[in-house]
Amino acid sequence: MSLFLFVCICFLWHNGDVMAVYAIGDLHLCFSRPEKDMTVFGPAWKNREKRVLKNVRKLNEDDVLILLGDHSWGTDLENSRPDLEYIKNLPGRKVLLRGNHDRFWDAKKTDRLNREFAGDLFFLQNNFYPYEDYALVGTKGIAFENLCTYEQFEKLRDREEKRLLTSFEAAEKAGFRKFIMLLHFPPTSIGEEESCFTRIAEEHHAEQVIYAHCHGTERHDDSFKGMVRGVNYSLASGDYLKFKPIRVL
Repeated sequence: MSLFLFVCICFLWHNGDVMAVYAIGDLHLCFSRPEKDMTVFGPAWKNREKRVLKNVRKLNEDDVLILLGDHSWGTDLENSRPDLEYIKNLPGRKVLLRGNHDRFWDAKKTDRLNREFAGDLFFLQNNFYPYEDYALVGTKGIAFENLCTYEQFEKLRDREEKRLLTSFEAAEKAGFRKFIMLLHFPPTSIGEEESCFTRIAEEHHAEQVIYAHCHGTERHDDSFKGMVRGVNYSLASGDYLKFKPIRVL
């Protein structure tokens, strides 16, 4: 074996694949709103900003880092800029999904966000993000949590279903046939064995569904984890992962 080949093998063994995809959700950053200190929800949230920085140091700039919503407690875009700046400065190519607390992200202005943050952040809604021969598709989603009437839930669910289908359709139109599906909310409400979101994942042959939102040990089993009807489901909420992103691809 030549010295050059040996060095190359050692480099790949040490650094892993040239490109990879990681995911984490629910950073709930609050640089502009310190009163929203998340440690009131338990010690798992302590120093999460420093822990995330430590845990993403191994990422290469060509890696993709998916952030599954609830990025910022900011009340609007200007209030959220310090949180988005923190995310922007993380290594890798950042793909952001909308969470239920992301008030800075007007659902009708995703294109505007993508123009403003072009080259730094990609906002995923009614579109898709390419990674090699995969398309990352997704939407915020919704699960019934008694925070609204069931009729209101159905209206929100139908809207999110349409957004998810739009994401898949855009990727398929571009020629993609391999999919990683992303949600902020879990894919099913508590007790459900299927939903419109799981059916879409199965019908479009998504290999994985990655979701977040479920905080605290009492919520970590709210929905699917592992292989269900040919789709692999993973929970990636920050506190569940101890703020260390999971490898997706």
